[in-house]
Amino acid sequence: MDFELSDKAKAVEEQLCRFMDEYVYPAEREYAEQSEASPHEEPGIMLELRAKAKEIGLWNLFLPDDEWGAGLTNLEYTPLCEIMGRSGIAGRVFNCQAPDTGNAEILAEFGTPEQKEKWLVPLLEGEIRSCFSMTEPEVSGADPTKLQTRAVRDGDDYVINGHKWFTSGAIGAAFAIAMVVTDPDAAPHERMSQILVPTDNPGFNIIRPVSVMGHTGGGGHCEIRYEDCRVPATNVLGPEGAGFMIAQARLGPGRIHHCMRAIGMAERGFEIMCRNANSREVAGGLLRDKQFIQEFVATSRMEIDQARLLTLHAAHKMDRYGKKQARQEISMIKVVVPNMMMTVLDRVIQSLGALGVTDDTPVAAMWRHGRALRIADGPDEVHKMVIARRELKRFA
Repeated sequence: MDFELSDKAKAVEEQLCRFMDEYVYPAEREYAEQSEASPHEEPGIMLELRAKAKEIGLWNLFLPDDEWGAGLTNLEYTPLCEIMGRSGIAGRVFNCQAPDTGNAEILAEFGTPEQKEKWLVPLLEGEIRSCFSMTEPEVSGADPTKLQTRAVRDGDDYVINGHKWFTSGAIGAAFAIAMVVTDPDAAPHERMSQILVPTDNPGFNIIRPVSVMGHTGGGGHCEIRYEDCRVPATNVLGPEGAGFMIAQARLGPGRIHHCMRAIGMAERGFEIMCRNANSREVAGGLLRDKQFIQEFVATSRMEIDQARLLTLHAAHKMDRYGKKQARQEISMIKVVVPNMMMTVLDRVIQSLGALGVTDDTPVAAMWRHGRALRIADGPDEVHKMVIARRELKRFA
């Protein structure tokens, strides 16, 4: 098992690190100020950064095929994703932000030529944004077979009615990929389809951006009402009834991306903790000389490296054997990494004291945003259940 990067990937990694140091980190505070002034508009500094990144080719790095993306394998992309995870604005800078990445992946894999021309091309050009509309407040998101939003065929159209929330990025998005029930009488995993819904369609109604830990900015985690929302039947993504299968195809790479970004957050927090410990004087000495800080540093270093190696292993296995064969490793990283990140960031906050809970460092924001990862793309408890079932089946 070799995690050594190709020369191509090393060159991109070096270029990405330079760009982060020169442009992204220095722009974080200005971005925050502009976002606070206009919460749901793209800050001007972001437009400048995206133009620079696109010009030099640091763009769409997440797609593994040469036709649509950078042609990097999942394993080659993981360290790049970790680097981008160190800043809350970096994914958007390089057009590698969720949920656009997952939507682009399934459009590239399952979209018709017409769908790719209309939606995928402008998405990859950075001309539009998208959102993914699956979770519903009335049913458990951990069991998508219970979704209730209906799409009823009416001639050449589908008419959608239902209630969604946590449709992330809906404000300002050009289209949603909606998970809807097209055949309620089919087998549980064949009831659903995915349909491309333009957000300016009559009946696509954004009720509110849901406040998440006191924040509603950006594209929002939106509550949506579909009310007699009519779309052409040609907007179905992939075969009718294949919604669950397509969602699973979307989740494999997406979970690796989430985990590597989380490792990037933990790594940057760790760096802030160590730099602070080396310079902060407490009780007649430097913080670094206190035994409990040394415990924080040593344990955090081991936990971050363990989580990274497990994630690289999952990416390696997915590249070599496919998403299905790597599903156990993907479930394991989805539990291990977010928990590691929250534990490390909690230590960082504790070591920084009052500074740790302010927004004068990125740590508090990383902790706020990171907590959702223990729920998004499947909660810890569901992943542990399926991990156990697979292991027990091996020895049955």
